[in-house]
Amino acid sequence: MRTYQKQRGGVMVMVIVSLVTLLAVVGLAFSAGLSYLVRSKLNAATDAAGLAGARAISNGNNQTEQTANAKAAAQRFFYANFPANYMMSTATLNDVGVSFSGSEVTVTVSASATMPTALFGGFASGVLSPSVLTETKRKDLDMILVMDVSGSLAPSAANVRSSAATFLNQFNVTRDRVGLVRFAFGGIVDDPIRQIARGFDRTSMINHIKAYQFSGATASAEGMYWARKEINGVPTANLNRSNMRVIVFFSDGTPNSIGAYLNWKSSNPCSTPGIVYTDDDGSGTPAGLYKTDEQYEAVGGNCTPSDLPSKVASLPDWYNAHNTGVYPLVANDPLQREFPIVTNSPRVVTNTLNYQNVNRAARNLVEAMASKSRDEGIYIFTLGLGSSLKAATGYDGEKGEDTLKCMANSVDAPSRCYNPAKPVGVYCFAATQSDLTPCFSKLASAILRISK
Repeated sequence: MRTYQKQRGGVMVMVIVSLVTLLAVVGLAFSAGLSYLVRSKLNAATDAAGLAGARAISNGNNQTEQTANAKAAAQRFFYANFPANYMMSTATLNDVGVSFSGSEVTVTVSASATMPTALFGGFASGVLSPSVLTETKRKDLDMILVMDVSGSLAPSAANVRSSAATFLNQFNVTRDRVGLVRFAFGGIVDDPIRQIARGFDRTSMINHIKAYQFSGATASAEGMYWARKEINGVPTANLNRSNMRVIVFFSDGTPNSIGAYLNWKSSNPCSTPGIVYTDDDGSGTPAGLYKTDEQYEAVGGNCTPSDLPSKVASLPDWYNAHNTGVYPLVANDPLQREFPIVTNSPRVVTNTLNYQNVNRAARNLVEAMASKSRDEGIYIFTLGLGSSLKAATGYDGEKGEDTLKCMANSVDAPSRCYNPAKPVGVYCFAATQSDLTPCFSKLASAILRISK
């Protein structure tokens, strides 16, 4: 101010007042900027806390335990995401609210922060107090976990078992319905989904998973068939069925087998459905038959010939492996004509029993079943393990993970199958065994996020 001391007093006072005003404006602007940053951090912290609380609802056998776990998790995640003295502020987390109503649980997280206004030469004083409130609604789920137990997974057995068990631990045993299906040659429902009561027996499922032995081929359509049948078996009456329905499908390979009542030559009839399989190397002769309701057991007798193509007249036009007691197909019966085997898309398949047709049909069928499930409002999440999924396999030299992406309708799925108008799921690729648990956790987080 010294340069103005020789000026007349009125001029010097005017300059001082102008500087005071400028500094005050700058100080308030800076304070407002800090307040915005603090509020944004509060939003992120309360959002993380709400999601953590919603996930923690899965822990506990009753509402009292679930509420306590949700509150504890929300508190941990809030303070982990809002560091002490962030931008000179002090945060206060209010009591976390947890309320149960019908098929939803609501976790309410509110917080505020106090901070001094920015000080420029002592021209500002007081405090700013930004505050936020977040509500996270956790809907009850109906979910089927489908596990590939084919022989190629034997080296990864321990990790597959432990990762699947960890995945199940992230869901609520009293509110979520969960069923468990496995497949190799045939498909097996280890733990049916409850049709009336909510909840699931996590101990039974984990015991089943711990006992899994890995053998057989990859008849993915058999696993998908049972998953869809189970989840659609929950009645809609009295709002019993959840409006959040999910199938989680785990595999390490490209589908290579199909189940069917085959059309046999008269010299060697077989009236039993069975699984026909192909190798993954792109050539060879289809072989079988294996039981549709067992992991790895031949049908036997005339149904397991040494040279299948020479004794089979043709493949059926439609998927009919589970048309129990109705063989051959009844003409024009819509219940027996849901999924075509003979088709022009997405891969051309004819009636001839050869490597090309069986291998293509194996992929067509599981993708068609997944597409039909999405039409019914079911979300599909897929998890793939191992480098073989990125290699060219089968008759057309396709990548196995492309089928898993199509099943999930993930945003990175091939253009031939991606449909943003249908439920969009997630595909997670586990390059190694050590990536399994993080991948399962990623899917669990995605499922819980879309259920909010």
